[in-house]
Amino acid sequence: MYYVYFLKSLIDSSKTYAGYTADIQKRLEMHNAGRSTYTDAHKPWELVSYVAFATKEKAIDFEKYTKAGSGYAFAKKRFW
Repeated sequence: MYYVYFLKSLIDSSKTYAGYTADIQKRLEMHNAGRSTYTDAHKPWELVSYVAFATKEKAIDFEKYTKAGSGYAFAKKRFW
């Protein structure tokens, strides 16, 4: 399974992040350890929700959708 996950910064709740992975726990640990350029400045992060997909391609497509335009508005309303 592949997951699109949604994070919220614990120090600045206006900062959110969406990504995809096959291992949510490991990826969250990486974000909180500062091993992601985009999320490093706003750590620590909490997992607020995720969506599971059977294929990597579907997860990537959904992640891209949530990062722009109406997809971002949808994700903000439903997942953060």
